[in-house]
Amino acid sequence: MPRARCIHDRHGAPYRVVLNDEEQYSIWWADRALPAGWHAEGGEGTREECLARIAEIWTDLRPLSLRRRMDATAA
Repeated sequence: MPRARCIHDRHGAPYRVVLNDEEQYSIWWADRALPAGWHAEGGEGTREECLARIAEIWTDLRPLSLRRRMDATAA
């Protein structure tokens, strides 16, 4: 069964790649204000282009706080 698409997808509205303080990525509609705690990463395009960008740059899915804690424990 195909995945349901929102109206933005059907109209080809642009998305942007966003990043939070824990260095976690997501996509957000380019024509909307960003939610608190998120900022634009720089990439913008179709939903598929933004998801491809995230797949390319987000190689370590652990939140920043966890990576720091693990590095401190290892040291």
